[in-house]
Amino acid sequence: MLRYILSRLGQSVLVMFGVSLLIFYSLHLTGDPAAVMMPPGSSQAEIDHFRQAMGFDRPLLWQYGHYLNAVLHGDLGQSLRYDQPVTELIAQRVPATLLLAVTALAWSTIVGLLLGLVSAIWRNSFWDLLARLLAFSGQAIPVFWLGLLMILLFSLQLRWLPSSGYGSASQLIMPAVSLGAYYMSAIARLVRASLIDVLHLDYIRTAQARGLSQWRILIRHGLRNALIPVVTVQGMYFASLLGGALVTEIIFAWPGIGRLAVQAIQNRDFPLVQAIVLLAALVFVMVNLLIDLLYVVLNPRIRL
Repeated sequence: MLRYILSRLGQSVLVMFGVSLLIFYSLHLTGDPAAVMMPPGSSQAEIDHFRQAMGFDRPLLWQYGHYLNAVLHGDLGQSLRYDQPVTELIAQRVPATLLLAVTALAWSTIVGLLLGLVSAIWRNSFWDLLARLLAFSGQAIPVFWLGLLMILLFSLQLRWLPSSGYGSASQLIMPAVSLGAYYMSAIARLVRASLIDVLHLDYIRTAQARGLSQWRILIRHGLRNALIPVVTVQGMYFASLLGGALVTEIIFAWPGIGRLAVQAIQNRDFPLVQAIVLLAALVFVMVNLLIDLLYVVLNPRIRL
């Protein structure tokens, strides 16, 4: 197990090295980075001065070495728009994105598991049809459309919830619901399919022959093994949410990482864009590593 963990850590380091290389060179694919990052209408003298100050006049290999050394020391650069260290700007937005991601994933997981269980247990019944209808609806409605509909209904018509903002539970409800609707539907459909497959396996029939109760077989033996593909999907969803729920944050004026990334692109703040992309890649790599370790907990046979 220790050898496996060390191997996965080594692979993660290589992946992050490759990502940092792609992020760095992507800035130079647009041409002269100094001309791209400077505001429109800047004089040639201002562009030359900026190029020299940022080190863009040095060889690319030296620039990448300097960039990688700064990243390894926790220095992701200086924001051109806000004139602050990039790490400080991201740290200010992480709590908002983390709160939104955890809330959306929590309710979508609970509701998705319940719908999937109901649909698998009472397959081809009215309850199965109703659960699948809810699941299909969640995936069919785009996030931005659902968010706008919720604002029209609950903010403008009923005046129950604020349409935007951050800081209170009432301001969290609509962004979390609209963001988690798609994931809830995906989890419900995945749980149903996985559980139906698992319930036909030999060890389930053996448990039934031993006289175990239906709910014990379902929860302890069936659901635990059916959760393996769900864990994979959930991990990817959580990583993408932490990387920035871009559309939801813009619609509800939520001060998270996704909204910060859009503002950075609009302001040509490439050091900030690079840092956000690097952070998102790091989250995906770490979540993938955690998922592989959770497999062993859910199914000890994987250790073999």
